[in-house]
Amino acid sequence: MTSQPTLTKADNGHGGPGGTGDPGSGRGLQAGLKNRHLSMIAIGGVIGAGLFVGSSSGIATAGPGILLSYALVGTLVVLVMRMLGEMSAANPTSGSFSAHADRALGRWAGFSIGWLYWFFWVVVLAVEATAGAVILEGWVPAVPQWAWALIVMVVLTGTNLVSVGSYGEFEFWFAGIKVVAIGAFIVIGGLAVFGLLPGADSDQAGLANLTEHGGFLPNGPGAILTGVLLVVFSFMGSEIATLAAGESEDPQRAVTKSTNSIIWRIGVFYLGSILVVVSLLPWDSKSIQDKGSYVAALDSLGIAHAGQIMNFIVLTSVLSCLNSGLYTASRMAFSLGQRGDAPKAFARTTERGVPRTAILVSVVFGFVAVFFNYKFPDSVFLFLVSSSGAVALFVWLVICFSQLRMRKIIQAEAPEKLVVKMWLYPYLTWATAAMIVFILGYMLTDTEHDGRKTVLLSLLVAAVVLVIAVVRQKLGSGQDRERDEVAAG
Repeated sequence: MTSQPTLTKADNGHGGPGGTGDPGSGRGLQAGLKNRHLSMIAIGGVIGAGLFVGSSSGIATAGPGILLSYALVGTLVVLVMRMLGEMSAANPTSGSFSAHADRALGRWAGFSIGWLYWFFWVVVLAVEATAGAVILEGWVPAVPQWAWALIVMVVLTGTNLVSVGSYGEFEFWFAGIKVVAIGAFIVIGGLAVFGLLPGADSDQAGLANLTEHGGFLPNGPGAILTGVLLVVFSFMGSEIATLAAGESEDPQRAVTKSTNSIIWRIGVFYLGSILVVVSLLPWDSKSIQDKGSYVAALDSLGIAHAGQIMNFIVLTSVLSCLNSGLYTASRMAFSLGQRGDAPKAFARTTERGVPRTAILVSVVFGFVAVFFNYKFPDSVFLFLVSSSGAVALFVWLVICFSQLRMRKIIQAEAPEKLVVKMWLYPYLTWATAAMIVFILGYMLTDTEHDGRKTVLLSLLVAAVVLVIAVVRQKLGSGQDRERDEVAAG
């Protein structure tokens, strides 16, 4: 069994922030991401297409109380990101939480959570490629949906294969459009809520919508928890900045900055925009369910072509998610290969510092998943989506337990690297872990929104990966003992 990484090195690497498992196969990951790239990746990472598309079901379930659901999940994400920031600032690495789990909890933990995370993102590639294809086919029906899915996958694969800088540049503009769009929505909608938007047809708008139509919690306090189940997965992606930091010019500064800014990012983009939606329209307005929350809100102001404007923003979010999903999956595969938990070829890089094999393998599985989506949407693909659904919560839980152990390791080996610290350690870490376990347990009671099926299938896949990890570790330990005995004899 190979030795665990130390805090004084970044991935035990050669020639770059991320290093490489094979010194003769390239120069390792390169510092190709600029500070502006990292800043926008960090900001845009919390704004997924799920915010625009999935918020309407949450509003229908919890009414204005969905704000509390978003606040609860947002608080959870802030705490988890603080823990991850503490570990990543001390040891920036392309494997992020998987590499930290490898060091803190054992080889089995890094292997399991790394492959589960990779699996999550290759399934996301298929989901987002299909979502983008549906929008593009609506604009250009002459091109079939499957062809659009193929086109967007090929283009973004090419972008990622060129260099990490090209990924960063594309993501800078994709994320920039999302940020500007949602910022403009909050400003325009906020003005309308207070009657300050000239020419807007906003008779229904007002803060009274938060308490009228059945009250702030029209479906009771229990709906807040149901709302949590519906919105929790739209927050996945917050951790991408810590993976990307390994390829930046100043990884420690990038991690520290993204960690410290997570509170206002979630507060503004999630809570701010949802507050505007439920203030512009009554929560039980039929248009929210028929058109989607953001389109309905824009329509209520009499803004022309609101649907097409939102389709463009959603498409941008989809392309951003695809771009980042491919990047994230490939870097996790690279890290796994580097640590001996995946084929060595995954850790090879080109002269530009691109892990070509890791990218191509990830995108091939993405293409396979796209095929399943078109050929077996109600069987194979449904299984893939459901069985990866709870991975986000598994990742957050592993981050909690890794941080509990890593804090002691960092304090013992390199206390000066604790530039970001988890608040109220270890009590808040344990409280966060308990909250995640509670959410998973509550999902097991949810049959209306398929929460139980998602958890059970995700646990099944996790159990399979975990068994493989334990068997590999035992076999590796046995081989190590045999080598030691031969050397001693």
